[in-house]
Amino acid sequence: MNLTDKKILVTGADGFIGSHLTETLLDMGCRVRALSLYNSFNDWGWLEVIKGRDNLDVVCGDVRDPHFCKEITKEIEVIFHLAALIAIPYSYIAPDSYVDTNIKGTLNICQAARENGCGRVIHTSTSEVYGTAQYVPIDEKHPLQPQSPYSASKIGADSMAMSFHSAFGLPVTIARPFNTYGPRQSARAVIPTIITQISAGKKSIKLGDVTPTRDFNYVIDTCRGLTALAESDQAVGETVNIGSNYEVSVGDTLNLIRELMDADVEFVMDNQRIRPANSEVFRLWCDNTKINNLTGFIPEYTLRQGLQHTIDWFTKPENLRRYKTDIYNV
Repeated sequence: MNLTDKKILVTGADGFIGSHLTETLLDMGCRVRALSLYNSFNDWGWLEVIKGRDNLDVVCGDVRDPHFCKEITKEIEVIFHLAALIAIPYSYIAPDSYVDTNIKGTLNICQAARENGCGRVIHTSTSEVYGTAQYVPIDEKHPLQPQSPYSASKIGADSMAMSFHSAFGLPVTIARPFNTYGPRQSARAVIPTIITQISAGKKSIKLGDVTPTRDFNYVIDTCRGLTALAESDQAVGETVNIGSNYEVSVGDTLNLIRELMDADVEFVMDNQRIRPANSEVFRLWCDNTKINNLTGFIPEYTLRQGLQHTIDWFTKPENLRRYKTDIYNV
């Protein structure tokens, strides 16, 4: 399937990855309906700053409402479902809300897609569903381990989406990105946390555990992976990782940021940023063989290149002002 000129719905379009994906789709010549979470300020989140809005239709609402989902999916050919609660620390505090948004929201989108005859649904999962690696690199057959309420809700959402493929023939693909980073990311994530604190002039940088490893991916590569899967007929009914096949520790990543920013800072352990021991995911390393075989996808950005682009964005005063560097954001 060629996405050019297709009528596409992006849920969670006002967020970090969603706003970049919306830009990517507009650049591809798609007609995009972008869902922004309803609020009384009529604020469209990161959609407020994206370029090229000529083919963009912004709608405000909530995936938790099935009637609303049925309405916004009318005449839509492809759905990229990204709307979700994603902060792991907040899932310890408010787990019920993760069930409502992540699982029931996915149910509502899939049911609406089925009833309205949508041609493709790309459901966005997360590498957190794998938990700490039992073997590396992690392929799509790796056991799922719900080590946080967030990951449990995403396992449930993935199962719900795939059940609609098995039971009703809905053309679903589960896209499973590993750790995405880049401009516009929430300060709850480790890379923006370190960049914003350094940019704000702090000399002692508060962090959680820096020993876990991650497979970091620049957001543009994640968006390329998502669109590649949507264009692949062979990906229907499949669960597919999106990652770099490169493992690096959080500590080494932070030292690279310190080098790129030429910063004389020290890292300080902050206990409130530490996950419960059995909930921490200590190792994530993506096997990206499947997406490469299905679509030819390979990442374009090295970690150093992606971090430099990210630093360049965050260090602009107009962007840094959006972040509260003195507050730990769960």
